[in-house]
Amino acid sequence: MTAGDVANGSEWQFLQCFGERAPGEDIQEADIISAVEFDYDGLHLATGDRGGRVVLFERVNQQARAPGMDQRAAAPLPRGAVYEYRYMTEFQSHEPEFDYLKSLEIEEKINKVRWCRSSNNTRMLLSTNDKTVKLWKVYEKKVTSLAHFNQEGRSAAPAGPKVNALAANPRLGPQLRVPKVTNTEVLLAARCKRVFANAHTYHINSISVNSDQETFLSADDLRINLWNLEITEQSFNIVDIKPNNMEDLTEVITSAEFHPQHCNLFAYSSSKGCIRLADMRSAALCDRHAKAFEETESQANKSFFSEIIASISDISFSKDGRYILSRDYMTLKLWDLNKESAPVATFNTHEHLRARLCDLYENDSIFDKFDCCINGKGDAIATGSYNNLFRVFGVGNNQELTLEASRDPMRKRLQIPSKTNRFAIRKNSSGKRAGATGENTEMGSDYASKLLHLAWHPEANVIAAAASNSLYMYCT
Repeated sequence: MTAGDVANGSEWQFLQCFGERAPGEDIQEADIISAVEFDYDGLHLATGDRGGRVVLFERVNQQARAPGMDQRAAAPLPRGAVYEYRYMTEFQSHEPEFDYLKSLEIEEKINKVRWCRSSNNTRMLLSTNDKTVKLWKVYEKKVTSLAHFNQEGRSAAPAGPKVNALAANPRLGPQLRVPKVTNTEVLLAARCKRVFANAHTYHINSISVNSDQETFLSADDLRINLWNLEITEQSFNIVDIKPNNMEDLTEVITSAEFHPQHCNLFAYSSSKGCIRLADMRSAALCDRHAKAFEETESQANKSFFSEIIASISDISFSKDGRYILSRDYMTLKLWDLNKESAPVATFNTHEHLRARLCDLYENDSIFDKFDCCINGKGDAIATGSYNNLFRVFGVGNNQELTLEASRDPMRKRLQIPSKTNRFAIRKNSSGKRAGATGENTEMGSDYASKLLHLAWHPEANVIAAAASNSLYMYCT
């Protein structure tokens, strides 16, 4: 399938939905999805929410469809292989905490989830909130049920010398029964193997597992730390941009990720719109980057909002490690590691909102952080937007497509400005919103209904998009 086919509206089909909200149903803050991630082979999918929970899904065998899976409406059969998922398990990863030294509440919200490769039947993944990273092991556990006990209600034995039960109750002898195993079932259990804490002064915004599967990095606003998956007592600071005087602070770290193939390389982005590629072989502290990818803006185009909209919210390497995809508020940019001066391609995502930056600034929507993702072939990219829309672009051509996170992603939408408050979540039973394309969403943008998090299957054209508390999946 070419890049043009991926960005062709007739190719995309609704696959399934988890946690779909009924019309008029209130959304609990704790149920809003805050992270989405496929594992390395796409057999599993993980989501994290603001309530500190991690929910896991597994791919369904093509020959068997589990009962109870999204039975309200049958998903249309994809043209290729079947990529359906089912609920696997969930666990409470983080709890709300309180920092007594700084008098600050630490939210349980899951900021990032990352899978680790495992050699056996267990699944390993990292999850983090603002301060603490945890390594979780999800494994199959056998649970047996016993029955036919001699005494149904057991009470504490009375004080004094122990008396043989048969001698104390002669009638018990003939009726003595041996407990039997009545049922054995295999359940999925989650256990926290390691806790990586007390290493970040500021909020953690990124974690990334190294290609060597032995180390991972965690990044906050000013520092990036390198951890060993087996050691929790210490970490190594590999990037530190904190100035001696905080008044001299001009930028913060917004995202960081390891190279998918070279364990010595990693990239991190900043609020100034710059991506730095660092090599850990050059020095223990990678303050001096190997390469810097930044596009300078002309003075004529600069405004009060220039630095805000230039801040990069997410970066992602292509599977082969040749390109870096970055997302700022207005655009998606694709960078070639061999070209630092300018991106090889720029895709406008919110250009229709440039005239409304004042409104976006007043309601803090201009600070929304949208994820970006790239498919396994590297010929298509995707990112989220407002009105629960997400956009798919073909790399190397002008093909682009806007889809809505709903059961009918390609449905026709009313192009009439909404008379309701554009900053509130709409509860229209018909679910119709203005704007089928980027240009038409200007008049009816619903800034409260935003699709921030999405992920692309590593081997197939399957996208998982999180719209509030619902997870929608689409395929070609």
